[in-house]
Amino acid sequence: MAAPVIRHSWFASVCRKLGTSLFNSVFIAQAAAHGVRMESQRPTKLEFAVQMTCESCAEKIRAALEGRPGVQSVSIDISKEEVLVESALTSAEVQALIESTGRRAVLKGIGGSERDLGSAVAMLAGAGNIVGVVRFLQLSEERCLIDGTVDGLEPGPHGLHVHTLGDLTQDCLSCGDHYNPSGKQHGGPGDSERHAGDLGNIVAGPDGRASFRLEDGQLKVWEVIGRSLVVDAGEDDLGRGGHLLSRQTGNSGERLACGIIARSAGLFQNTKQICACDGVTLWEERDRPIAGKGRSKNITETPSANL
Repeated sequence: MAAPVIRHSWFASVCRKLGTSLFNSVFIAQAAAHGVRMESQRPTKLEFAVQMTCESCAEKIRAALEGRPGVQSVSIDISKEEVLVESALTSAEVQALIESTGRRAVLKGIGGSERDLGSAVAMLAGAGNIVGVVRFLQLSEERCLIDGTVDGLEPGPHGLHVHTLGDLTQDCLSCGDHYNPSGKQHGGPGDSERHAGDLGNIVAGPDGRASFRLEDGQLKVWEVIGRSLVVDAGEDDLGRGGHLLSRQTGNSGERLACGIIARSAGLFQNTKQICACDGVTLWEERDRPIAGKGRSKNITETPSANL
């Protein structure tokens, strides 16, 4: 999975941890109130490379997945070290289930039940330790699936938008305005009057992680490749606030993290074992930062002193 490496030297760290039980209940309420449609039940097929060598490994993986709510089918090929899962869970949730068996897993491809209509990925980096991966899959001519996980956020809601330009020369500031080919006012994901790039809010939990899986009826994968995805510092008011920026941007604050939306592999299309852009192998990629410092294999790191 190759995407441009981006650096954000000017961001200030904003990561703050809240771990009280009170916040847990607030988080659940926010997820419902801000349109985070985690409950989307349309299944997709996820292709993972998994380090396994024997039937007992496969049985442990199968036991971790089969019977889980949201998992419809599991197919394992030991010789190819591949696991194919049809599921309504987020890709991060399925990966966590596989890795709960002690095996490492890397998502190689994603597909729907219909013919391949295109898929894309945005690798996000930004303030402090914020990193994330968001995938786009065109399920049909009318519906696009957005599946993502972003870590390092302040707990609470954060605006999520596709922006017009895939330009990171000034970090997120050069991404342009919200993607808005119809010239409409800003709104929420369920509104007819909205920018095509208006995806509402994602909600980070007490650990700073926002994991989401939603569908959208206006985005088309083939129209957003080469543009950018941006996570904002604050909540998008979905055009319903009284602020001057409500009908322009949702008044969701500064741009916190961003990445270029690049074409990605569908099912069984990714035969890569090494990334030509930075020399990172499939399994090295699993353990390296998604973007920024420390990503490239060519970076020479100062060894630790042996005392």
